[in-house]
Amino acid sequence: MDPTAGPVYYQKLLLWELGLESEEEEEGTSKPLVPHTGRPQDSTENKAGGLPGCWARLVAALLLLAISISLAVRQLQTSSSSTGSLGSVAPPATGHSHLPGVYHHGAIISPAAACSTLGRELLVAGGNVVDAGVGAALCLSVVHPHATGLGATFWGLFHNSSSGSSTALTSGPARTLAPGLGLPTTLPALRLLHMHFGRLPWPRLLGGPTILAQEGFLVDASLARALAAQGTKGLCPLLCHADGTPLGPGTRATNPRLAAVLRRVALAPTPHLTGDALLSLMASDLGLEAPSAEPLPTLEPVLQLSVPQGTLLTTPSPSAGPELLALLEAALHSGGPSPDPCPPLLQATGTPVSSILAAIDSSGSVLLLTSSLNSSFGSGHLSPSTGVLLSNLVTSSATSAWACPLIFRGGPDDMEADVVGLVASGAPSVTRAMTSALLRHLAVPQTQAQHQHQQRPTESPSTCVQGTLLQVTAHAEHAHVSSVPHGCCPFQGF
Repeated sequence: MDPTAGPVYYQKLLLWELGLESEEEEEGTSKPLVPHTGRPQDSTENKAGGLPGCWARLVAALLLLAISISLAVRQLQTSSSSTGSLGSVAPPATGHSHLPGVYHHGAIISPAAACSTLGRELLVAGGNVVDAGVGAALCLSVVHPHATGLGATFWGLFHNSSSGSSTALTSGPARTLAPGLGLPTTLPALRLLHMHFGRLPWPRLLGGPTILAQEGFLVDASLARALAAQGTKGLCPLLCHADGTPLGPGTRATNPRLAAVLRRVALAPTPHLTGDALLSLMASDLGLEAPSAEPLPTLEPVLQLSVPQGTLLTTPSPSAGPELLALLEAALHSGGPSPDPCPPLLQATGTPVSSILAAIDSSGSVLLLTSSLNSSFGSGHLSPSTGVLLSNLVTSSATSAWACPLIFRGGPDDMEADVVGLVASGAPSVTRAMTSALLRHLAVPQTQAQHQHQQRPTESPSTCVQGTLLQVTAHAEHAHVSSVPHGCCPFQGF
């Protein structure tokens, strides 16, 4: 074709040229996309098979394009899966769903929505139940200063489904920082637990709580009720308006001093130095020498009780764990009373003096944490340079009646056996509530229990309004979470 005749040319796509038109490339020829209107169209080429040749090239190009897109998509999927454990990446769709409270991989339940969300983010980022629970506990130390905090005392119970081992976190003997002021143990206790069993870097767990303390958190209904009942004496300006009135629900509160402490302890390489970072500042506030008696939280063997259905695990003395096992053993040997539809703890009046949370994964690893300032807002003494409320846990209150987390592990011969975790807060008797809840679980036949797990996982046996009871269960490769009263504690999972 004479190029001076004026046809409009197109540049052939490289995808078409690969192996299909090499001869044309060598000759430097091209076909006109739109014929010139001033020249008659050469019908000979069409009759000779020009159009069928174009169609063949078009079909081949589309096939190669489809293959290229498919390979690109597959490469992107592979790249995403290889980096998914490095950040908070949403898990892939599973093709089916469950009712709220049932998850394929893991879940966490706590008294504050922000802290349950933070715990889930740590799970999705590749953390285990210890990472999720410790991160959520640090978060609660910021947003629930009436019930817990860096000045609180912690107890915990951890079951590792991979090794089959269980460990108790104990607070150690109660010590006094000053008359009426308990020695804080939160940071060394949580750091110790994470150092032995956590997976994510320690600073990663402190990131979310530090941001909440620095940039602010919304006062929720639980904190607002405690403020209204307590008043603001000793709590200003942290939890007060400029006129001294307590912050109400939905008000934003900040604690930049606490944020500074959290940033500092994020860099502490050992539990020992984690506690020192806080104690030196508190001692300076009080005009004291740095305390010679430092907090000594420890990791101890759990207390165990074998029952026909499996094994019960709890924390040792001076927690209420031994009392709990004694009550359970007596009830089971006597045939067990009819489970009370509302555990005595949850019928009782009085302000809960402890904070609780629970994390579980679908394989049956469980972490239960409970902490206390001994009373609402503890001593009411706010350390100005740290933003921390000190507890009034002293030697006379060393027996931790509020601390008795419980794990039930089914028998080793039962492949479908549940792992159940129970933790409660309230007064006056946590152990009676735990006993009632476990007896209720053991009294349900296995087939009925399976139906309940699959159909109504978050339904509670009662709507009692005093105190809190959390239950987490690993069953049939799923994680389940629920609470009494129903809906009291936000949960998250994936």
